[in-house]
Amino acid sequence: MRFVETVEELETLYGYPGKASLVKVAHQVTPEYATIIKASPFCALATVGPEGLDCSPRGDVRGFVRIQDERTVIMPDRRGNNRIDSLRNVIRDPRVALMFLIPGSGNALRLNGRAKVSVESELLNSFSVDGKAPRSVLVVEIDEIYFQCARALIRSRLWEADSHVDLAGLPTPGQILASMGEGDVGGKAYDDTWHDRASKTMW
Repeated sequence: MRFVETVEELETLYGYPGKASLVKVAHQVTPEYATIIKASPFCALATVGPEGLDCSPRGDVRGFVRIQDERTVIMPDRRGNNRIDSLRNVIRDPRVALMFLIPGSGNALRLNGRAKVSVESELLNSFSVDGKAPRSVLVVEIDEIYFQCARALIRSRLWEADSHVDLAGLPTPGQILASMGEGDVGGKAYDDTWHDRASKTMW
């Protein structure tokens, strides 16, 4: 198998980005990019730490990532599995990347910056839902922000209902846990009770 090993080889292979690929990059939230952030209920958060990389999903009501000012966005850390892989990484290496998606839109929005973990009580309480505040929030200083064109989502047909797979053909979390946990966790009971458990711990 032949590998590309230098940047020069890559540039020879791909050429150089066109003007549109460069003009779209901003170093602050533009009015257009603000509209996209406010409309997005989902983003992927990528971080890096001594053990390696992490990319985790973040989802909430539309506009859950708050625009503090043109160079700063803030994202609540809602309840999850308590692994805190992303937060561990941010504490040790502040570099982060966010990719926002909007259901039905082919375009994505990418944001690269540096984050800090805040536990300021007034800030946490401002993100409360049903009286429940997040335990921390990420405060992200923007280095660059730009949209990604729709080719990937068009090719994947992500939002098209007839491209959705039959979930019955996929392993369930309970099945995966039972297989990997020697039977002491997971199984049918885990799957049967998950929705009830999650509904009580969503926030």
